Amino acid sequence: MDTHTSSDPLHLSDITMFWGPASGGVRRYLEAKRAHLAARPDCRHSLLVPGPFPAWSADGNQWLRQLPARRLPGGDGYRFPLRMRPWREALIELAPDVIEAGDPYVTAQAALAAGRRLDVPVAGFFHSDLSRLLALRLGDWVRPLSSRYLARLYDRFDWMFAPSEVMAEQLADMGVHHVSVQRLGVDTTVFRPSAANPALRQALGVPRDGRLLVFAGRNSREKHVDQLIETLDRLDERYYLLLIGAGMPSSGHPRLRVVDYVRDEHALAAYLSSSDALLHGGDAETFGLVIVEAMACGLPVVGVRAGATPELVGESVGELAGRARASELALAVQRLFERDWRDLGAAARRCAVHAHGWTPQFERQLAQFSRLAGRPSPAESPCAPVALPEPGFSPSAPHS
Repeated sequence: MDTHTSSDPLHLSDITMFWGPASGGVRRYLEAKRAHLAARPDCRHSLLVPGPFPAWSADGNQWLRQLPARRLPGGDGYRFPLRMRPWREALIELAPDVIEAGDPYVTAQAALAAGRRLDVPVAGFFHSDLSRLLALRLGDWVRPLSSRYLARLYDRFDWMFAPSEVMAEQLADMGVHHVSVQRLGVDTTVFRPSAANPALRQALGVPRDGRLLVFAGRNSREKHVDQLIETLDRLDERYYLLLIGAGMPSSGHPRLRVVDYVRDEHALAAYLSSSDALLHGGDAETFGLVIVEAMACGLPVVGVRAGATPELVGESVGELAGRARASELALAVQRLFERDWRDLGAAARRCAVHAHGWTPQFERQLAQFSRLAGRPSPAESPCAPVALPEPGFSPSAPHS
């Protein structure tokens, strides 16, 4: 086992099963985190993820190790580790200063076991509302069982990150209080209004005076994609809907357009910024990364007043429906376009630039990692917590 001194770079290690060919927010968070840490000479980063076969890569102060795991049937390419020991041993071999576990399954148990062996702190990230997801699939009877499991698991971590206030409150309700809100972010140099490509709208067959609504994400029950499609039937002929993601339904609706999962963030930014508004029916969002990505592209947002969405969407950047029902979503869309929706989009862009860039989010997190490891905060990057604005905040400075 390696020994480190306080003058060595701080070695952070992430471990998660939320890594697949069609991964969403967690993978984008980890990739942005790796890019941020790669630019810091005072940090090293390693990442352990599941894959079809063993693999290893290294680039400067970055390592990526892939361990074999069984593919989940109907799981959009996700793989589920069944044996804890290989993951624990891989972490012990890496010998990080701090470990972060990004899911509550086998890899979380491996992180805790490795942390005890190495005598290093272990943090968890509450990315996924496991209790709600299980209840949607199995029924409400499973909620008490899953909540007790999560409470026992997360109480063993040295620190917990929650991506939103609503998730932090959920942890507190479980009795887990060593928590800080660690919001996700967006690369505002990639997701920007100028990424728009008029040829995309033409290729999608959207007329010049059409209003293109867009949603990007997983076709899972809590996203209510079926209600998004039904919303089209309640809107007039000017409205079109673009669904971006793996396994999206193609209903044959004349104004529905479907694009498979878009891996490249520049391509995704082009689709978002070429649209007119984000239509998001998710009512169980733990953060809502696509919301801030769309806002950064200059789109107003129609969402649902549930989960973490209201923490991001206020009346100055969009409209909220009371429930994820087509009738209520359609009314919210109509209210949006009765307003000056282009000004709302400009305000959304300003809010994303001011409050949701990745750098301040990671600097705040890095300060907490340093405290856990007994290190001083990096002198080059003061990491005092930054107060986030109210939902929909739009500073008067021009957007870029």
